[in-house]
Amino acid sequence: MAAKVRQIKVKDVLVSVTSHNQEDFICLTDIAKGKEGASRAADIIKNWMRNRSTLEFLGTWEQLYNPDFKVVEFDHFRMEAGLPTFVLSPSQWVEKTNALGIISRSGRYGGTYAHRDIALEFGSAISPAFKIYLIKEYQRLKEVESNQYNLEWNVARVLSKLNYHLQTDAVKSHIIPSSNYTTDTQWLVYAEEADVINVALFGCTAREWRNANPEHASSGKNIRDFASINELAVLANLETINSVLIQKGIKSETRFAELSRIGRHQLTVLNGVDFTKSLKRISGDIYSGD
Repeated sequence: MAAKVRQIKVKDVLVSVTSHNQEDFICLTDIAKGKEGASRAADIIKNWMRNRSTLEFLGTWEQLYNPDFKVVEFDHFRMEAGLPTFVLSPSQWVEKTNALGIISRSGRYGGTYAHRDIALEFGSAISPAFKIYLIKEYQRLKEVESNQYNLEWNVARVLSKLNYHLQTDAVKSHIIPSSNYTTDTQWLVYAEEADVINVALFGCTAREWRNANPEHASSGKNIRDFASINELAVLANLETINSVLIQKGIKSETRFAELSRIGRHQLTVLNGVDFTKSLKRISGDIYSGD
């Protein structure tokens, strides 16, 4: 599936932002078009790349983040930098050095894209003022995306709480009447069923999570408050499925095995569709979970 392309407006210039290897890449071609027009964009990028300081920056970035970077080829380019005959295109750089920080795309949003670190450095070549505006608009984009994430997370959390009532109703109607629990201990049945879902999806019980995270547990948080959007979506599905299985009289062990299988499959599918929604949440923010 093609990566989603977003656009930011930097001093009246529309600049595309896409995702590659779970990182943001910004279109250098769009930035260059804003300075000299479409016909000169490729030349501007080439002239920037043939500069010795640019090569030093690109090489250092690759050595930090790319274990397969070809340092010998990089040294060859670096020695030639500054010579009147030296020319370097993005495609040559990638082909010769196995670089990861720059990519080329074709199609409607085609052009030369660079990792956000590199793109911001390219912004300096346009002008210091342009770089400042580029930073500002990129940060604004990330704030909007973060707010959208949190909105979607809240909706998914509400849905999982609603579906929990379907599960508790099934427990009340089909498990408790045939159990030996007293009125004072019936809460244990609900907790056990909640943990069937917890272990199937998260791999641990609520108590195990609390013991491992006392700082969060002391503030009233639980394992589901730190789930990703995709995990909450699967959680809601599993609660519905579990309520149906309970109504059919299927034993806990069999239900757990089926819920685990379904949970793994659904989570794999959803994470493949949208990586952002697989990010976990910490204290109202998000982070890239293991």
